[in-house]
Amino acid sequence: MAAEFISIHPDNPQPRFIKKACSIIESGGVGVIPTDSAYALCCNIGDKNAMERIAAIRKISKKHNFTLICRDLSELSTYAKVSNNVFRLLKNNTPGAYTFILPATKEVPRRLMNEKKRTIGIRVPAGAIIEALLNECSEPLLSCSLILPDHEEPENDPITINDEIGSIVDVIVDGGVLDAMPTTVIRFEDDIPVVRRVGRGDPTPFS
Repeated sequence: MAAEFISIHPDNPQPRFIKKACSIIESGGVGVIPTDSAYALCCNIGDKNAMERIAAIRKISKKHNFTLICRDLSELSTYAKVSNNVFRLLKNNTPGAYTFILPATKEVPRRLMNEKKRTIGIRVPAGAIIEALLNECSEPLLSCSLILPDHEEPENDPITINDEIGSIVDVIVDGGVLDAMPTTVIRFEDDIPVVRRVGRGDPTPFS
């Protein structure tokens, strides 16, 4: 069955379309959504079946380090352990195109964290569509970049995405063609930020 293809205005997202996309994802669907770096695959945080479908689409191990996309830092303490200093640093630099690798709390299912290091990736992305989706959905979304097998770069064109995987996902949120670039990845080691990858987000505050 073909995915629901929902075109949403990138600056003024239509609430009825946001509700429809969120409903499909919260009902167990796998979604494709625009972020501030590229398109991402996403699903409900607790949906193991949808997570396994994402792993199959990407042809990655189920032990791949997925990321939680949160609407703001109010959800952070549920999933990650942070000191006051780290929290202030994150607050000053979110929303933005960063992935933060943080110590995971016991609330994070073991299948979602790096088992050896017991860490979890957290994102608070910018952008009208993703912010509207996260405000509508009741929990953070489990996600990973939409990089198709044998491709090196994340996907940025929803029409191409629909042609490639429209038959194996449930909803594609069309936010237009994006200027795709990966996030900047910051890992916190004993509360010290370490820049692991430089991408769209400015690494200067963490250097």
